[in-house]
Amino acid sequence: MTKEGLTAFQAVNVYFEEAARLIDLDEEMYSILTSTYREISVQIPVRLDNGDLIVARGYRVQHNGARGPYKGGIRYHPSADLEEVRALASLMTWKTALLDVPFGGAKGGIEIDPTGMSPGELQRMTRRFTNGIAHVIGVYRDIPAPDMNTNAQTMAWMMDAFSASHGYSPAIVTGKPLDLGGQPGREQATGRGVIYTLEAYAKTKGFVMRDLRIAIQGFGNVGSWAAAEAADRGARIVAVSDRFGGIHDPGGLDVSALVQLSKAGGSVTDFPGAEAMSNEELLVCACDVLIPAALGEVIDTDNADAIQARAVIEAANYPVTPGADKILHDRGIDVVPDILANAGGVTGSYFEWTRNIQQMPWTEEKFNEVLAAYMHRAYVAVDAFTTERGCTMRQAAFAIGIQRVALASRMRGYI
Repeated sequence: MTKEGLTAFQAVNVYFEEAARLIDLDEEMYSILTSTYREISVQIPVRLDNGDLIVARGYRVQHNGARGPYKGGIRYHPSADLEEVRALASLMTWKTALLDVPFGGAKGGIEIDPTGMSPGELQRMTRRFTNGIAHVIGVYRDIPAPDMNTNAQTMAWMMDAFSASHGYSPAIVTGKPLDLGGQPGREQATGRGVIYTLEAYAKTKGFVMRDLRIAIQGFGNVGSWAAAEAADRGARIVAVSDRFGGIHDPGGLDVSALVQLSKAGGSVTDFPGAEAMSNEELLVCACDVLIPAALGEVIDTDNADAIQARAVIEAANYPVTPGADKILHDRGIDVVPDILANAGGVTGSYFEWTRNIQQMPWTEEKFNEVLAAYMHRAYVAVDAFTTERGCTMRQAAFAIGIQRVALASRMRGYI
């Protein structure tokens, strides 16, 4: 529940409603697109290594499949309840439509804290979950991917569990290990896509990448790759954080050293020579670009007035609440929305999926080249819509996605 009294799904639909009014969406289509097609809730008993039994709850929500098979990640987190998964599934619908990849929107999760679970426990839980939702997923029906606290190994277990009953099916999931049909570049795609989008934004605003001071909340897969890509382009990374806290250096942090520290299992807070700060302090520190790349709803009505950045690039899913979004807009702070900024992951997943179906390899160079083209094309469309209609980038991004999904729904005879 946000500080504005909204659930996650309600908050996403606030953004939907703003965009729907811009394009005069009819009431019947509105009813279809603001509800989910299918919701699965499954019981997941897991035998721990010490002999104890825990019972978790898993979900798969399919929001809309008018434009293609459902697509969306699987997250393991205590907050991954049905309401959050609904919200994330709907965001995937608009994201895939905006990037013009032929997928619908879905999301999945297990409502559990996986911290401290052994590989054996995680594998048993993943296989049990996969078997519980196997009847609603498929290579041309619904294709999961990694998300928060899941990774290539998780996808390998899911693929194997599904393949045991359906035959070898590498295209059932994306984000797999390279040796099982994964795509070089896919792991980095979300973080790289964030910076491809930032580059396009900077160009339209007349900013130079090497002049930008960037603060990144979250130093997992997305945040760390975004930091590395931005640093490679000459930007100064002045602050980063993880779940243990953050660090700050106005002169710029050594991103390569931070990445090595993180890969070795350390926290960014262990990095020497930088000023310590909390995750909350990072959000309001002095910078040109703020990239929230961790949890949702971190920028709200309590801290939006204190944001110092000139632009917020949403690498996380719905990190800005509707109330905060309005405050930032009124203050002249641009927000590049999540369904655009972090869409590199699902776009890269599309490339991996097509590679698996065709059994034709892609080089990482080709992958990155086409990913950049997709991200820039989507940004240009959003920027043009924003200029033409005098709206925010979020409203433009949602409006473009909604128009495409509504058109496909009508052509397929939904109404």
